[in-house]
Amino acid sequence: MQEQLKNLPTQAGIYQYFDAKGRLLYVGKAKSLKQRLKSYWRFTPSLHPNPSLSPRILKMLHEAKTLEYMIVESEEDALILENSLIKSSNPKYNILLRDDKTYPYIYIDLSEDFPRFEITRKLLKEPNITYYGPFPMGGKALYESLYELYPLVQKKRCLKEKKACLFYEIEKCLAPCEGKVTKEVYHQMIQEVQYAIENREILTTKLEKKMLQLAQQERFEEAGKIRDMQKSIATLPLHSNLSLTTPLNADVIAIVNGINQGVMVKLFIRQGRLLSIDTHTFHQTHLFESTQAYTQVLLNSYNAPQPSPPQSILLYDAIEESQTLAKTLSKRLQKRVTIHQPKKGAKKALTQLAYNNALEKLSQEQHNTHTQEAIAHLCDLQAIPYRVESFDNSHLMGVATVGAMVVQENNQWVKKDYRHYTLHSHDEYGQMRELLQRRIQDFSTIPPPDLWIIDGGDTLLKLASSLLQEAHIALDVIAIAKEKEGKRAKRAKGGAKDTLYTLQGSHHLLASDTRLQWIQRQRDEAHRFAITYHQKKKRQEDTQIALLQTKGVGMATLKRLLNYFGTFQAIESASFNALCEVTTPEIALRIKSQAKQ
Repeated sequence: MQEQLKNLPTQAGIYQYFDAKGRLLYVGKAKSLKQRLKSYWRFTPSLHPNPSLSPRILKMLHEAKTLEYMIVESEEDALILENSLIKSSNPKYNILLRDDKTYPYIYIDLSEDFPRFEITRKLLKEPNITYYGPFPMGGKALYESLYELYPLVQKKRCLKEKKACLFYEIEKCLAPCEGKVTKEVYHQMIQEVQYAIENREILTTKLEKKMLQLAQQERFEEAGKIRDMQKSIATLPLHSNLSLTTPLNADVIAIVNGINQGVMVKLFIRQGRLLSIDTHTFHQTHLFESTQAYTQVLLNSYNAPQPSPPQSILLYDAIEESQTLAKTLSKRLQKRVTIHQPKKGAKKALTQLAYNNALEKLSQEQHNTHTQEAIAHLCDLQAIPYRVESFDNSHLMGVATVGAMVVQENNQWVKKDYRHYTLHSHDEYGQMRELLQRRIQDFSTIPPPDLWIIDGGDTLLKLASSLLQEAHIALDVIAIAKEKEGKRAKRAKGGAKDTLYTLQGSHHLLASDTRLQWIQRQRDEAHRFAITYHQKKKRQEDTQIALLQTKGVGMATLKRLLNYFGTFQAIESASFNALCEVTTPEIALRIKSQAKQ
C-alpha cells in the first residue's frame, strides 16, 4: 500500500479499502485520488493513519490491508460509481440507505370524453395528463376511494362494451357507454373529484358516513374495508395549505442520526401544498456521515424522469458537492433542479418540520432492537442485524428441488422481497451453493442485508462464508442446525435444542432464550416458504409424470431423462435426436407426440 500511495494519479476516481481476508471495508470518491488518499496517512517515521481523522475512519484504516482504485472521467462519474458500489457490496464502513423505491402517482387524461383516474409510477408520454402525488403511503387507498364514492367509469373496458352493466345498476357508474350522461356533466363530476383529491378531509368524511351506513345494515365486512381505506388516507396530510408566499414545488429532506439507527424524512410540496410524507429508517449509524447519507438519498431517489419532479430540493444540512449532484439529477429528471440548504424564512421552516418529524420517528424506533443487539454481541457480528435474509432448500428424493429466501427488516417480514429458486444440484451442499451464488449475483440490484441465516450446520456456514469472501462482500453469516431425533430433525416449537454456528464457534442456547427463538423464527419462515414452493412444484411434476406415463414412459426412463435434461420443460422441448441419446426412438416418438398435444 505504501508504494501505491507514492504513485497515485491526480485524476478523479473511486477507491476501495479491503481487509486481510479480501472483504471490502470502504468505498470513497475523490476529485483527485492523489490528494484524497494521501490525506488518510502519515509517512514518517513509518506509514500510519492520520491521527486527526474521525474514530470511525481510523478504525477502518487499522483494519485495511490492501487498496484498489479506479480512474473515471469526471467527479460526477465518481459520485455515481461510488453509490453503485455501496449498494451492490454494502461495505462495512459505508452507510447503506435502501431508499431507491419509486412512488405512485394518480393521473387522469382530461382530453378524453369520459376519462378515468389511474395509478402510475412512471412519466407517461401523453401530453394532456394531470398528475397528483407522489404518494409514498395511502396512495392506493386514495385511488380506490374515488371509485367507491363517485360514479366514475369503473373499468377501462366499460366504454367499449356499449351497454350499461352491473356498476350502473348499483349506482357506481353513470353509464356513458349508453349515453346516459353527457360529457359536460361527467367533466363537472371530474372537477369535484379533483378538488376532493387536494382536500382529502372531504373523502374521509364521506367514507366515515358510508362506513356507518354499512355497519347499520350489518354489512360488517364491507364496513371494515371502508374503515381501512379511511385509515390509510388519514396517513396523508389532510390540511395541506402551508404559509408560503409562492406556489413552491419542492422536496424537503432531513436526516437525523441516533446511536444505532437513523431516520430520513422527505416532504413532498407541490403548488405550495404538503401532499405527502415519506420516512425511511437506516442502520449502523456509528458509521454515519451526513454528506454520504444525503448523497445516497438523492442519487437513489431521483434516478429517472418523474411525473411531477421538484424544482428544488431543500436539505436540512449543508452537503459537499451539491452543485455536482444538482447537475446529475437535472440530467436524470430531464428538468433543471436546484439543491440547497435554506438559512431562514418559510423554506427553513419546512426543513425544520422535516427534521422534527425525523426526531419523532427515531424515538419510536429505538426501543425495538434489544434482541438484535444481543444476537450481534453473542455472535460477534460486524453490525446489528436489522435486515436479515434466511435460506433453506427442499426436495423429496431429488424431486422438485427448490430453494427459498425470506427477508425480515425491523422485525417485519418483507414478503415482496421473498424469492423462490429452482435448483438443479443433486446434493444438499451443491443446492445451497447454487442458491447462495444466485443471490450473490443479484447484489447489484438488491443490496446485501446485515446478516445471512443458513438452515444447516458448520459445513454450510463455511460454504456461505467462502462464497462471500470470493465476492469480496463483508457480510455476517450464522447457521442454525436442528436437534436430531434419530435421523430426523426435531421441529417442536419451544422444545428443540438447536445449535447456532458462527465462524468463531458454536452456541447451545436454552429453548427459552429469546435470541434463539428470534433466529428460529427466521429459519422456520424460510422452511415454510421452501416447503410451500416444493409442494406446488411437485404437484406440477406429478401431473407431468402422469401424462408421460399414459404414453408408456416408465419411471426408470423418466429418471434418466430428468438426470440428463434437468426439467420437464427441457424434455418437452428437446429434439427427437437429443431424446434418442437417452432412450429408444420409440419412446422418443411417444414423448414428442405428447409434447405436441
